[in-house]
Amino acid sequence: MVAATIRSRCVARRRRAFCGLIRNGYSAGFTLVELLGVVAVIGILAAIGVTSSRGAIERGRNGQAIAEIMAIDVQIQGFRSAYDSLPVSLAGIGKAGVLDPWGNPYEYGRISDLVGHTRKDRFLHPLNSDFDLYSMGADGLSAPAITSVDSLDDLVRANDGHFVGLATAY
Repeated sequence: MVAATIRSRCVARRRRAFCGLIRNGYSAGFTLVELLGVVAVIGILAAIGVTSSRGAIERGRNGQAIAEIMAIDVQIQGFRSAYDSLPVSLAGIGKAGVLDPWGNPYEYGRISDLVGHTRKDRFLHPLNSDFDLYSMGADGLSAPAITSVDSLDDLVRANDGHFVGLATAY
């Protein structure tokens, strides 16, 4: 009987405390300012996450394009060893229509065929002496000089294959 009385007093106190808050004009929830603060913090964290994930995706695409350029370079060198000449196009090694990670075809040209149109470094010297092989990058634009605004995101083969990477890094 004593335990039942104590229990009923506790329940009554809880009800009074809760009802008292509502009667005095207060509620047991969060204020609008608190909710807006939480939403703002979540928005900032989401923006940071999206920005960093975009950078990681772009680095991954660059790495994929570099690997593919290196693989195509190896196949071209194999063709050169077998036939003692360079292929006229990427079709000669079975890579016609191969697209880079941005959906653009890889660009290839023998230096002997590209007179006046070879890729050039910041000193306007040709990047290669045998052939040019590159991806036009995310913007899909390119210019002969790798210092041009259109070429900054290009992934290039330079120094006759001793460098493969972003044009800005060369």
